[in-house]
Amino acid sequence: MNRFSGMALAALVGLAAPVATVYAADAVKPVTMTPDQLKWVPNPAATGVMMATTWGDPTKGPFGAFNRFVAGFTAPLHTHSANTRIVVIAGTMSMTGEDGKEIKFPAGSFYTQPNTFPHVTKCLAGPECIIYIEADGKWDLKPVAAKKK
Repeated sequence: MNRFSGMALAALVGLAAPVATVYAADAVKPVTMTPDQLKWVPNPAATGVMMATTWGDPTKGPFGAFNRFVAGFTAPLHTHSANTRIVVIAGTMSMTGEDGKEIKFPAGSFYTQPNTFPHVTKCLAGPECIIYIEADGKWDLKPVAAKKK
């Protein structure tokens, strides 16, 4: 194995270990959920966003959940306590960092957000947005004051 392959393998093991711990409780049988089984409730950290948790508890620690946003939704500049991995299922989401650069994520996109990354989250005009998100800690939005130019 060359040096690069060894480093890549070490990185994959390091990333997989925390996820493996979270899923350990589910290891004895498959966990399945169809759309009609999702329980949509208001997202406790984002007014107007609905959340359907699939595993974990977003108020206490690591979790996975679907989130549904109305078109035109905007969460002003903020960070989170947890690192997140996000897949866009429907609509087009966008993320704008403090540098003002907006990145658009149409359905089928994947992105991550480190917990310390200040950003604005939007569901752009058009259909509602649905994402699937996994976080390594509890869910929150921590407002960030915009830097003065």
